[in-house]
Amino acid sequence: MLAVEGTINLSAPLRSADLHRAATPVSVVVDAAVRDRVERGRDFLRDVREEERPVYGATTGFGALVGFAGREEEADQCDNTLAHLGAGQGPDLAHDVSRAAILVRVWSLAQGASGVSAHVVDGLAAMFATTFVPAIPRYGSVGASGDLIPLAYAAQALRGRGQAYLDGSRMPAAEALRHAGLTPLTLDGRDALALVNGTSLTTAATALALDSVRSSHRAVQALTCLLVDLLGCDPGFLNPRLLDAYGHPGAVDVADGMRKTLAGIVPAGTRALQEPYSIRCSPQLLGAAEDALRYVDGVVAADLSSVSDNPLFFPDDDLVVHGGNFFGQPAAFAADVLAMVTAQLGNLAERQLDLLVDPARNGGLPPMLAAGPGRQHGMQGVQLATTAFVAEIRRAAVPASMQSLPTNLHNQDVVPFGTQAALRAYDMAALLSLLCGSLAVGLRQAAHVGARRPTAPGCAALLDALAEAIPAVDPDRPLDADVRKAAELLTAMLPL
Repeated sequence: MLAVEGTINLSAPLRSADLHRAATPVSVVVDAAVRDRVERGRDFLRDVREEERPVYGATTGFGALVGFAGREEEADQCDNTLAHLGAGQGPDLAHDVSRAAILVRVWSLAQGASGVSAHVVDGLAAMFATTFVPAIPRYGSVGASGDLIPLAYAAQALRGRGQAYLDGSRMPAAEALRHAGLTPLTLDGRDALALVNGTSLTTAATALALDSVRSSHRAVQALTCLLVDLLGCDPGFLNPRLLDAYGHPGAVDVADGMRKTLAGIVPAGTRALQEPYSIRCSPQLLGAAEDALRYVDGVVAADLSSVSDNPLFFPDDDLVVHGGNFFGQPAAFAADVLAMVTAQLGNLAERQLDLLVDPARNGGLPPMLAAGPGRQHGMQGVQLATTAFVAEIRRAAVPASMQSLPTNLHNQDVVPFGTQAALRAYDMAALLSLLCGSLAVGLRQAAHVGARRPTAPGCAALLDALAEAIPAVDPDRPLDADVRKAAELLTAMLPL
């Protein structure tokens, strides 16, 4: 029997934690209040159509072809919506991203402003109790009229068309639905359009990337403190009077957290008066990152509570409103900010590791932290890899949110490219986590080859946890798995 842990109620505000929970089977609840507002929205759409009031997508063509009549039969109008959007290319999205995107989509539809059938909300909710994942190609969305192409692949898979995964295995979607015990969705034109006409993939990927970058931000903060203690640095660069004079809230808060971690530190008295910037300016850098992440927090929170669709239906006011709530500019800007934060956090972690392996700057520890330099090479391979990670992050950090290209016969004459920005931020966040793991392995190795025992209890506890999980590099061995293990340990030890 499949284990389903916890519940997500569509009547409650959606949180990023819900997106993480949706990666594995979870119960998504459609309660009476949700059902009532969805059915009211659907009844209102029915009334509007009987009155022959114009409704985009229900009776018309799509995008630049809105001036032409759609198909007369509702089932045919569904195909009219989805078939032409089967133009995506590239590898399939990560499963956690795909399921998170569908959760964001069903939450938006459950607000009752999209005019969808109640059975659509029920069908999407039922999927989450299984391991079903639509196979969604990565490339094809401009994030303007929502994530049309990727969400069309999700909708088709839920209809039993295309490909999907079940228990991690890729197979025809109809087969995956059958084995999962799910009923293929039946959709009319409005249902189909509502499934694709929102920025749910962009929102989901941005939210997941944000959580990962926040986790790495905390890790770099803690690892910086451990570096300071292992080297015996003076913590004066964290003086509260200094940071209060700086005046930036993030820096003040980060420095306060670092002082707590370093409480009890005894400087060695052997370091230069002023440390390199990767140590001395760390609260300013990490604080600026904190301020930027707080901006992204606000955008993600707004997006998770947003109805992203077109048109929207307001039964109480007898309104059908056509507009642009599917335009993903807020998340596009936010994801680009995440990319910039990720790049600079990655720079910091890489520079700190470089300092740590350099005997001219690490207080006399052996080069590359090798237990027997020449006969062993210690952190040399890991340090090379971090250089590659940083280069990859920098290459990817070019902003996507202003790379507008007109498309769709100039119907979409400005586009935000939020999907690209969000998925790029998600990928970069994974590399940043590996940079944190690399620095953590280096700090653990420094303690093995002669660094002092940390004098601050908080730093000593972090080092002990790393030493318990990661054996010393003596003799040399492949460290790829150790870097990943250290990254996972930091995430577990420093929860959001």
